[in-house]
Amino acid sequence: MSAIALTSASLFGLCGAALVGIGLFCIVTHPELLRRLVGFNILGAGIFLVFGAVSRRGAAMGLSGDPVPQAMVITGIVVAFAATALAIALLRRLASLTGRDTLEAPSPETLPTPPRSEA
Repeated sequence: MSAIALTSASLFGLCGAALVGIGLFCIVTHPELLRRLVGFNILGAGIFLVFGAVSRRGAAMGLSGDPVPQAMVITGIVVAFAATALAIALLRRLASLTGRDTLEAPSPETLPTPPRSEA
């Protein structure tokens, strides 16, 4: 029986895969937009971690070190931060205009009734 060597790159890859799964679970199961946004950020962090682990494994296997994956991850983190700030601003605007935090249609009982015209 052979022993499986758990290197740091493998551990980072497994943690990244777990974060991707948790993020997908949050996006699919929660109707609230803020929770979906948090799930989307967790998903993005998992993807960055997997990408970094893959580039680290390539460097550990004797391939020349490539700074491009690290630069892409750092750029992705900055873009994700800006996109999250924009999404939070849009969520706040949605909540101030509609009073709701979901995109689901309101039930007919909660809609205001239009005034009756006298004819």
